[in-house]
Amino acid sequence: MLLSDRDIEIALNEGRIRVNPEPDLVAQLGACSLDFRLGTLFRVFEHSRYPYIDPCKGMDVDALMSSVKTPPGEPFIMQPGELVLAVTMEWLELADDLAARMEGRSSLGRLGIIVHGTACLFDPGWRGVPTMEIGNLGRMPVALYPGMKICSFTFEPLSSPARVPYYKKPGNKYAGQRSPEASRLGDEFLESPADRAL
Repeated sequence: MLLSDRDIEIALNEGRIRVNPEPDLVAQLGACSLDFRLGTLFRVFEHSRYPYIDPCKGMDVDALMSSVKTPPGEPFIMQPGELVLAVTMEWLELADDLAARMEGRSSLGRLGIIVHGTACLFDPGWRGVPTMEIGNLGRMPVALYPGMKICSFTFEPLSSPARVPYYKKPGNKYAGQRSPEASRLGDEFLESPADRAL
């Protein structure tokens, strides 16, 4: 069951959902979602430097990417077929009994822009700046401006608080992130079989 606008507001007031900077509820709160805005930091693939990505071979995916910071008032141009990592302006914290889902915006989807390839679920106890996997599925470049509404979050209560919330999970990959982090999939292949069983 999704939290309604009134329940999202209650959860914000109680600190069960924490958003920094504090959202403008008139502009950002929907009937059952909260809009987040595009930040200024992006990670782009340097596709001409390597022929392919193989996370199983210990390849440092971070080295395949470069950071871009968009100056105020200037757009980031999403090229057709491009995938970039970007962050929201907002920091998000979830209580141990709440999960969240990142949703794309229909208005951007109609231009060919998706904001998450697969990673839409944010576990209970998430703390950090959400990273988006933004892709341009269309045939034309699209200008994205920092500060524009880029995605929305819905919130779902759990049947009980999580025994091990995300920030306490051993080996969590992205807790506390403040910038778009490259994939750490390769870390899974470096763990021992006993670690993978956890």
